[in-house]
Order: sequence, then structure tokens, then C-alpha cells
Amino acid sequence: MGPNGSTMLEPLRQGLPPIDPATVSNSASCALPPRYEAVRGARKFTSQTLSNWDLADRFDDVALVVSELVTNALRHALPAEAGAGAGAGAADGRDRGAEEGLNPPVRLHLMRWASRLVCAVRDPSRESPEARQGEEDFAAESGRGLFLVESFSDSWGWHPLAGTLQGKVVWALFRLGPE
Repeated sequence: MGPNGSTMLEPLRQGLPPIDPATVSNSASCALPPRYEAVRGARKFTSQTLSNWDLADRFDDVALVVSELVTNALRHALPAEAGAGAGAGAADGRDRGAEEGLNPPVRLHLMRWASRLVCAVRDPSRESPEARQGEEDFAAESGRGLFLVESFSDSWGWHPLAGTLQGKVVWALFRLGPE
């Protein structure tokens, strides 16, 4: 989980029984390229991880939430020059692929405790994710992502990263069985 693990998990402690970062029973993460095809890769990674953790029965809800969080990160949080659909090369000649390998712009984290699963997506923006307001058009083709995240997870939130990492983490929590 790295040195920022406890910082990333701090908001998950609010309003819930204590979560000790040291008691994570499983965790996995993957870097995602700044392309919309990364959403499919995130779902595949989630499927494999949940199967390894004997949680395959939770795949549908978790995959939907992961898809929405990753799509939001790709659509709204990447700088224009690294936006989704961009190639690895840059107009200025620098190799963005090499830079992203060291500090990828979007990263998916899955963490499991005995009674909880957390999906967290890290991105380089500090901008707050904004859920659609009630009076807006829910028939629109986009803009329902956070509504779906709220509907399919037990709770969700976000917070800016601290330390050397720039950006934010948007997370969703799923309860696993009775507490």
C-alpha cells in the first residue's frame, strides 16, 4: 500500500467502526494508462482480484463502481495533454509513457478487510468530484457516474492526497457481510 496508505484511508474511519491500515487482509493495485480502454482493463483487474479473494459474487456491483470511478478520473481529472485517448508521445518530444510508468496519472487500488472492500481511484486533480444535481436531466448520456457510485456502494467519498503525491483519491466502500 505504500507510505500514503494510512493517509488515503483516514476518511474511511469517519462514521464507521475503526479500520486499522495494518489489518488489511488483502490489497492490490494497478496503474492505468490515460486512455478510455483503461476502463476495460480496470474491470478485468477487478474481476481477477475479486476471484482471488473469493468475492466473485460481488463483481457486478464493484465493477460498475470501478468503471464509473475510472471513467471520471480519465474524463475529468487528467490534464489536457495527458487526457484520455492521448498517445504515449508528446508534442514536445518527451516520452510521457516513461513518465507515467514511474508515477501513473490514474491508479486503481482494491483493499479488503474481513468486513469491507474499498475501491479507490487516484488521479492527479485536486478538483472535487461533483454529483449531478436533482433538477438536471437524468436521461442525458453522461453525468450519472457518481449517482451510480452512491447507489451501488455503501458509502463513497474523496480527499486530496498528502505528501509527495499530487491529486486526490475517490473511494467507494462495500460492506462484506454483517458487522
